[in-house]
Amino acid sequence: MIVVACVDNNMGLLFNKRRQSQDKVMRERLLQRCAGSKLWMNAYSFNMFKKQAADSNVNICVAEDFLQQAATGDYCLIENTDPANYIDKIEQIILFCWNRDYPADFYFNVPLQAKPWRLLGSENFCGTSHEKITEEVYGR
Repeated sequence: MIVVACVDNNMGLLFNKRRQSQDKVMRERLLQRCAGSKLWMNAYSFNMFKKQAADSNVNICVAEDFLQQAATGDYCLIENTDPANYIDKIEQIILFCWNRDYPADFYFNVPLQAKPWRLLGSENFCGTSHEKITEEVYGR
């Protein structure tokens, strides 16, 4: 599976059970990347994609146990889910970095500085909520 997350400078995902931020351009970019594939998420995350889901050619699958159900090559958006128990299933990690410090109490906890992870690519783009969002892709 390919894990996707949006993080702040400290790898924060949530504060007080709410996402730190969201961005329309980031969502469009993710849907383009997942075209023709499955994109798994839970109901919390799907609320952010409802309007765009109908217009995309992405098979969005919603389940609370989506990390368990995802197969090789499937994308999995995590916001309030810990991927640690599924680390062996993760082929790739895509981070959308807000490039800001936000308050957080729930973090992305995969140690990307350690083996087997390596940065495969990085690209900056302009979002609607952030002037600069960095997309980083990590592989094994």
